[in-house]
Amino acid sequence: MINKPLHSFHIPVMGLSYTIDSPIRVAQYGISSVISIIDDEIVEKMKNFYSKKFNLNYFGISSKTEDYRAKRITDYLDMMDDIVTEKFESFKDEISKNTDALKNFMTMLPNTSELKTGLQNILNQSDFIALNIKNFVEKNLSPGSIDVNIMTKVDKDNYRNNEQLPVIYNDAHASLRGFAQSKISSSMVLSAGMNPRLYSYIEEFNDFFPDSNNYIKKKIILKVSDFRSAMIQGNFLAKKGLWVSEYRVESGLNCGGHAFATEGLLLGPIMEEFRLKKNELISSAHSLMIKALEQKEKYVPTEPLEMKITVQGGVGTSEEHDFLLENYQVDSIGWGSPFLLVPEATSVDRETRDLLAKSKQNDYYLSNISPLGVPFNTVKGTSNEILKHYKESKNKFGSSCPKKLLALSKEYSPEGICTASKKYQDIKLTDLEAVKSEITQKQFESRKKEITDKVCLCVGLVNSAYLEQGIEIKGEKQGVVICPGPNLAYFDKEVSLSEMIQHIYGNRNILSETERPNMFINELKMYVNHLKNEISDFSGELTNSQIKKWKTFKSNLFEGIDYYKDLFEKTYFFEKQKDTIRKQLEGFKTNVHEIVVPELQK
Repeated sequence: MINKPLHSFHIPVMGLSYTIDSPIRVAQYGISSVISIIDDEIVEKMKNFYSKKFNLNYFGISSKTEDYRAKRITDYLDMMDDIVTEKFESFKDEISKNTDALKNFMTMLPNTSELKTGLQNILNQSDFIALNIKNFVEKNLSPGSIDVNIMTKVDKDNYRNNEQLPVIYNDAHASLRGFAQSKISSSMVLSAGMNPRLYSYIEEFNDFFPDSNNYIKKKIILKVSDFRSAMIQGNFLAKKGLWVSEYRVESGLNCGGHAFATEGLLLGPIMEEFRLKKNELISSAHSLMIKALEQKEKYVPTEPLEMKITVQGGVGTSEEHDFLLENYQVDSIGWGSPFLLVPEATSVDRETRDLLAKSKQNDYYLSNISPLGVPFNTVKGTSNEILKHYKESKNKFGSSCPKKLLALSKEYSPEGICTASKKYQDIKLTDLEAVKSEITQKQFESRKKEITDKVCLCVGLVNSAYLEQGIEIKGEKQGVVICPGPNLAYFDKEVSLSEMIQHIYGNRNILSETERPNMFINELKMYVNHLKNEISDFSGELTNSQIKKWKTFKSNLFEGIDYYKDLFEKTYFFEKQKDTIRKQLEGFKTNVHEIVVPELQK
């Protein structure tokens, strides 16, 4: 029996809709992917779409139904489980009977795969091939996981008839409940930092606790950007008897979606710390968890449960993939943005996919468009950007706010208002007009841009899936917002699922000849620019703590550069790039030296 997962990569969540149905597309091949479950409206629309497509008996759930958000999510996940199970059974059947289908599937497996070797051995025999394959596949093949993502900060209070509903009806709480009450066994990825209230709510559901076979039906994955954050959050959950089954380490800047920059801590040194201290993470959580489980009079595992470390953000070649697996002993690598160019895997409309294929390095940028106030990766030329410029030329700003998922600002109303909404921007622009005579034209333009930069992500991030599937889009025309990582600049064509997987495993190369820097160098460049921009754009009052923060950032960059110098000296990977990398590191060291941290005037 082969217990190892089939693949050494997974597809992380992308936006609200780009991976909304990825499990239906790829789980039968053993590929795990993550869907966002924070927006119950797209979940409901996709459920209705697939229920019709596969003739299933899932009925619509009206927003007037009690606890409709959670119920919609439960239903969609249950339906997805039904479809994946069905597709997986047919796929096993197909590869047992059809040798060509089997060989095509084998080209998508890692070269080190025990499954690949086992299947090849059976093909080399002459007798009972179909029967032997059927038995072997039955024993050793399992579908990819239908994992879910909840952005912990997107947890708006909800109201009915102007009455605030209890906390369990908040957005993230309802999403969590929807997952907890579904029949699937998979993992919940919590991203965007700690929400203690939400974390405490997990305790209410038995599926998150281990049973007497040490099996956890619903596992917890934490997306983190450094070791300290992993330790704090893991211990917080362990004190409630909850085990973190995986820490998903993501580059702070070299990633898609929202970018949560560290204080200059680079991905290499962060992964090194996880490698060296993984046992510390395990033993600390285990001792806290067993105490909590004893108090709750629940089953107590005698040995620590399995804990995986995975990494994602900017990986683009099979050599980088293999290096991360081997050097940091990680369990899986997240390949996100490149899959936006794979129609079989992600939900992207034709126009947007074409835009991504032709966009170059200078087209990808870190924007201020997110109402969350966190830098947000995007690309120039989206249909949303074109529509926005057109509206602004007519002196119209802000969007209608139909979903209110990000209506989190309490500045003007206890119910919350979104900073991308027309309502919010109109108030802010009126206030700005009132002080126009007291500030310079440059300050006026800068503040106006700050207000009007924000765009409606709730609508913009789901339109692509609707366009691709021909689902009707109601309401104000918003176009498509997409949030790829800057690494996508080096991928310039649409490819099949098989081609992408063969690229990941080093059996073909889908990158064009343009010079692509090593993923660590790419990230380092982003961090150096980030510090420069932060200092030059700073307009607030200078304080000792701000100065200290910048100095720490600078010193972390120096430490990171020294770490990489040593790493690239010793490793047998990246032989062809070593001279270039050495020169690049020297160049960045000079750049960091030249960054002047301001001091307080005495």
